[in-house]
Amino acid sequence: MKATGIVRRIDDLGRVVIPKEIRRTMRIREGDPLEIYTSADGEVIFKKYSAINEMSTNATQVAEVMTKLAGCPVVVFDRDHVVAVAGAQKKEFSERRVSQALEEIIEHRKTYLYQKAGDPKMCPVEGIDRPAIACAPIVSAGDVTGAVAFLSPGGDAVATDVQANLIQAAAQFLGKQVEE
Repeated sequence: MKATGIVRRIDDLGRVVIPKEIRRTMRIREGDPLEIYTSADGEVIFKKYSAINEMSTNATQVAEVMTKLAGCPVVVFDRDHVVAVAGAQKKEFSERRVSQALEEIIEHRKTYLYQKAGDPKMCPVEGIDRPAIACAPIVSAGDVTGAVAFLSPGGDAVATDVQANLIQAAAQFLGKQVEE
């Protein structure tokens, strides 16, 4: 654990303000759920809660099935990081952050499809130059909890109608799993 040197007081309602710099660095947005841990040493630790991360085994299974059906690699994300990968090296993608472009897609609840050569490409994983051909947000109980993406199998591949439908199905399935 790393000390920040920032000290905050608890107000009369029991609230503590998390400084803006920390919220921005840790990508904590208004309304984000935080899990609270305590230790025997008197530490209180706040950790971002990710429902998708809690069900990473299911997400991995969905990614594996989608890879077989779509014929291309699949990545499942929570709002901040890669949670599951199939059809690509897991070590390369493990715990990587979502790219700014994917973050915008998630935030605006849009589906991304690479439909013709020459369209702008979107790389969903920060630090990895591998474009997506299809990406859809995972919505559960009205909240966006993550995204699922088909990565390009190589060359200038475009999303087929089948892949466009599969990405929607995977996102909806994962959203329902989070709700249960």
